[in-house]
Formats: sequence, structure tokens, C-alpha cells
Amino acid sequence: MPKTIFHSSEKSNFILNMTEEQFSKLASRGLAIAMLMTPLFTLVPEITDKATYAFSAGGLVAGGVIAMIIAIIAIMKKYISKRFIIPMGAMLIMELWGVFSLIKGVDLGISFYGFPERGEGLLALIFYFCFFVSASALKRESAVKTVIDGVVGVGLLNSIVGLIQIFSGQLSHYRSVYIDIKANAASGLSMSPLFLAMVLTLSLSAALISFISSEDRKRSIGMLVCAVLFSFVMMFTYSFIGFFGLAFALISAIAAVFALKAPKKKLVGVPCSIAGAAAAIALVFAGAIGNIDSYRLYDGRILWWADGYMRASSSGTFNPDVVDIDDTYDVYMYLNDRTMDVIEHNSLTGTGPDQLAFALIRVSQEDAGKYTDFGDLISSQRGVFDKVYNEYLYTAATRGVTSAIFLVLTVLSAVILGLKAFRRRATAESFTVFILALGGVLVYLIGCSSIPFAPVFWVAAGAACAEIKDSRQQKAEKKAAKKNKA
Repeated sequence: MPKTIFHSSEKSNFILNMTEEQFSKLASRGLAIAMLMTPLFTLVPEITDKATYAFSAGGLVAGGVIAMIIAIIAIMKKYISKRFIIPMGAMLIMELWGVFSLIKGVDLGISFYGFPERGEGLLALIFYFCFFVSASALKRESAVKTVIDGVVGVGLLNSIVGLIQIFSGQLSHYRSVYIDIKANAASGLSMSPLFLAMVLTLSLSAALISFISSEDRKRSIGMLVCAVLFSFVMMFTYSFIGFFGLAFALISAIAAVFALKAPKKKLVGVPCSIAGAAAAIALVFAGAIGNIDSYRLYDGRILWWADGYMRASSSGTFNPDVVDIDDTYDVYMYLNDRTMDVIEHNSLTGTGPDQLAFALIRVSQEDAGKYTDFGDLISSQRGVFDKVYNEYLYTAATRGVTSAIFLVLTVLSAVILGLKAFRRRATAESFTVFILALGGVLVYLIGCSSIPFAPVFWVAAGAACAEIKDSRQQKAEKKAAKKNKA
């Protein structure tokens, strides 16, 4: 007999009677939708100045709730594999340590909900945990494929908006990367060009590997078109992350041809993607974009001035006496060095979630009291920044060294499980999510978490840990299900 609660009908207890196949189908589609929530909500602040990027956090909440429901069902149905204990346990400890960090923070509201234009407080971390757990519970290869398509879909949505930003300068806060430099930088629906570069690193990798592995002609062509588009848009982030992401995706594509024993002709995706990137750079040199006629990286001006200072009011303006804002290496090293100083003085619990800037402010309590808004206070402080573009350092600085250690343990164990899963299953899906997890781990060395990127990464990392059942196990499950119905 089917299971019921309080002798209610079978239909009202669909969760109790849900098979692994039904769950995987529901969960994968739910996660694909959940990953799209933050970008979709970000459309509002891009279209109208009446809404801020704080509205985007509503998308994370919507997607996070979907992931939370899926995670609860997975736990109820005992779909969480034993092999997932280490990464799940490590991330759970990281989350719990965040509670101590929350209490230490300057403002409890920011600690929990995040800075208004960032949204990465403890609540966001809880949702990331739900994305991770939900994806790890998938049991079918087709479900993993749906998740991969979702990653490509996020990149496609961002890139379509990115094209509008590139050619018209509309729907963007990054038409100017500095006062007199109009570069029409693309941020898509990712809140920052650098965050878009991180998203497209994963989307481009997924599209190229899907093109290489797909035997369906229409799907293969569609993925190739997406890959060329992503490569093109990625160059308009004017960032080191963009070039790293392109290189990572191309190397992954070459590896996929050999690892999946795909036809060598599929390597055409590599030069096609390079051509897309080259076309973007050529347009800039032709003077067709903004008021610039040469291509260069604007990491420093984007992350510090255009994003942190102008858009989010979460940073002060940069100090040209101590950092060369046009030298990408100097900018990243300066941010890292200052953050190391913060870690040294806040090693146990950090500064509090999303509150790195407060540790860098040098102002008397009396002067601070003159400001009624944290954004006004922070933006008045020259040389203050709120993001370091190394997620592991950022975690140590804001949530303590313990949190950083368990973050590293979480992501490394996910990558290892992903590699083991590919060796065991040797499928295109297992290879793709392994590469996506690896890409996220590596890009966190030169990038930082954000509410548009993190859901995509944690879903991919969770899917890499999933214990997918083979055809023999699926047949045994169906046979057992028939017996139960009888």
C-alpha cells in the first residue's frame, strides 16, 4: 500500500510516494528555475532607477526557497548519499561558524541580510547550502543534464542583456568605467562586469562541453552559438577574470574531446569561441564601442570605482597615491595585502558577514555619528573597499579563518567527488559538472562570491557530488516499486 499521513489520500502525499526518478526530474527543473531567479529579479533595477540592486536579493530568496523545499524533500526521502557527508558537514560547520561572526558584526541586520546592494549575509549562505544539498540529491543522469542546461540558460539570459548594454549603453550602470571612460562594459544581470565574467566562465564551459558531447544536431548547434556569444560578451567585462574564464573553458573543451572520446571535428568549438572573443576586441579597436579606440583591462576601475563606489556605495573611492588603479596586478595585490591585515586582527570570527569595509574605516565615533546611512559613511572614506577578489581571503576576513578552512574543505571535497564520479560513470554529464565545480573553485582565487554567481556554482558543485544510479539500479528500483503497489 502507498504511504500516507493520517490516513489521507495517496495524491495528497505525493512527496512520501515520490520515486527517485520523479524527485530527480522535479528537483533538476526546480534548480534550473531557481538559478534564474536572481538574474530575472535584477531586470527591475536595470530597467528603472526607482529600484536598487537590493531588489535582486528577492530573486535569491525566491530561488533559495525553491532549493530549500527540494533539500527538505531530499532529506525526508533519505536521498542524501553517505559520500556527501564530508562536503555537507564541512559547509554546515562553515554556516554555524557564521553565526558567531554575525554576532561580532557592526550591524546585525547587515550580518544577516547582507549589505543592501550586495545581499550576502548569513541568510544568503543558508540558501547556498540548500542549493548545494538539493543538487547533491539528484539520482538520474537526465536530471544532471537539466541542471547543465540551466547553467547555460543563466549565461544566455545574461548575455542577451549584455548585448544591449554593449551596443546601446542602456540597461546598465557600467556605461562608464570611470568619469571620462565610456566603455559600455557588460554586466548582464549579474550586478557587475566581474561577476558576469565569473558566471560566463561556468556557462561557456558548460556550452562547449555540451556541444562536444551532444549527438543531437540541433542541440549541438545551439550550444555552439551560445559558446560564441558567451565568448564575445565575456570580453566586454574588460577583466582578467574574463580572460581566465575563456582560457579555462577552452582548455576544458579540448580535454572533453579526449576524455569523452568525441569526434576530433568537435574541436571546432575552440576556434569559434576564440573568433567570438577576437571579434569583440576588434570592435573596440575599431572605435565602435563607447568613446574608446583601444582594448585594455579595467578591473581596478570597475571593481572599486564603478561598482563599489558609484553603484553600491559599499566602498570609498580609490587612493591613487597607494595603488595604480590601471595596473590589474597592483590592484589585486593591494586588496589582498590589506585584507591579510584585517584577517590578522579578526582571525577568529572575522568582521561580520558582508562587512569587510567597516574594518578599514578610520574615523572617530563622533564623526561617524554624523552619518545616518552606512553607505554615505563608507563612500566618504578614501581607500576603503568592501570586496577582495579572492573568496577564500574574503571568507577568512569576514567570517573568520575557521570558516575559510571549512570552505576550502567543502569545495575541494566536491571537486574530488566529482572526479571520482566521472571516473566511475564516464558520462558527459559527470565530466561537465566536475569541470564546473573545478572552474568555480579556481575562479574564487581571483573573484568573490555574489548572489548572481553563487547559486550557479553551488548547484554545479552539488551535482558533482550526486550519486547517480546506473540502468541496473534503476531497473531494480522500478521492480521494487511495482511490488509495493501490488
